[in-house]
Amino acid sequence: MKKVYLAYGSNLNLEQMGERCPDAAVIGTTILHDYHLVFRGGRHSGVATIEMKRGASVPVLLWQITEKCEKALDRYEGHPHLYRKKRLMVNLDGDELVAMAYVMNEGPPLAMPDTYYYATILHGYRDCGFDEAILKQAVIHMMEVLDD
Repeated sequence: MKKVYLAYGSNLNLEQMGERCPDAAVIGTTILHDYHLVFRGGRHSGVATIEMKRGASVPVLLWQITEKCEKALDRYEGHPHLYRKKRLMVNLDGDELVAMAYVMNEGPPLAMPDTYYYATILHGYRDCGFDEAILKQAVIHMMEVLDD
């Protein structure tokens, strides 16, 4: 059975997803409303997650994945220890879809992503035609919060 997977971080990168989940197929891009992109983890090793924030939005890529893809993603995302699965409603071209997203569990502090991880996500933003300023603003926000 296939399901819809919502990517917002490194799995926007088409080459990376092609290697990890060769059976996955892009459905399309959309905006996830009332969420924002943040990075959490250890010192200088933050990874992407989304958190609720009224009025914010995050560009996302929707994939159709197989059970085999989901198992590969579970391993990559550290499910269920680092990330949990959350069902989210999204609108794609006027149709409401239920999509599965990996959302980080409570606990890890805010942290900056390393250069390689950031570049992987930036490449994904370019693959999807997303506004790179959104990603850059998320990192700037992390810098400001961590400097306080």
